[in-house]
Amino acid sequence: MGNDTEATPRVVVGVDGSNPSQEALRWAAHHAQLTGAVVEAVCAWDTPSEIGWAGPATEAEFDLERARLRFTEGIRAVFGDVKPAEVHEMLVQGDPSEVLIRASEGAELLVVGNRGRGAFARAMLGSVSQRCAQHAKCPVVVVRAEAGNEH
Repeated sequence: MGNDTEATPRVVVGVDGSNPSQEALRWAAHHAQLTGAVVEAVCAWDTPSEIGWAGPATEAEFDLERARLRFTEGIRAVFGDVKPAEVHEMLVQGDPSEVLIRASEGAELLVVGNRGRGAFARAMLGSVSQRCAQHAKCPVVVVRAEAGNEH
């Protein structure tokens, strides 16, 4: 016998503060509203000091703060000051595609924007959205930003 949270469908969305990720979050929130799902907004952050030479601990803290700020701004750009109760935020350290693929396990959908910046942009050669589409544990929706609205 499971609890209510197990029965609630979950929609995972990658958020990095870019316009495409904001469009993905809007799409995911609208879909969740229609289906009674909860939205798990996931922001992956990584620090270059983890690869190769390790800098001082404050460098990792700086990267975390920058990621947290970008995440908060991305959420606020979509919802203003009143974030819906069904939207849960997760800030996770790691490679964006790996973090999202892990988060997709047990989800109804994984929603990503077609372009990103920061840690997401670092993976653009392999493309986060493409890697997610190939390896996610659930269906993937790639949301395109409106033309001229990408950055």
